[in-house]
Amino acid sequence: METLQVRTDSREEMIDITGSVSQMIKDNGWQSGALLIYCPHTTGAITVNEGADPDVVRDITVNMRKLVPLRGDYRHMEGNSDAHIKTSMFGPDQMLIVEDGEIMLGTWQRIFFCEFDGPRSRKLWIQFMTC
Repeated sequence: METLQVRTDSREEMIDITGSVSQMIKDNGWQSGALLIYCPHTTGAITVNEGADPDVVRDITVNMRKLVPLRGDYRHMEGNSDAHIKTSMFGPDQMLIVEDGEIMLGTWQRIFFCEFDGPRSRKLWIQFMTC
């Protein structure tokens, strides 16, 4: 297992980690198999979505704030219940196909770490599995 460190600058943001993950694949010589990216934090998530147009990330972030606002009918004492809910909606992991040393993503797809309770220093666990 490998660890990828991610530093966030805002309370909520989506950080494109595709390049870092691709570099990790190359550095380790991983060729063909499955790659699991897992976030061990209860207020962070992993997703795959469009990375070509930055307005997509903006639209997701802005509208998640509307769907699950910072202030609401929450009892959790830390004041970050919205972050826990958003994380549950996105999920803590993504399983991706690696073929010939490349992540198999669609033309516009990128891998994002979703921060919902930053800024923080986060770690992601990366596990490569051969077929």
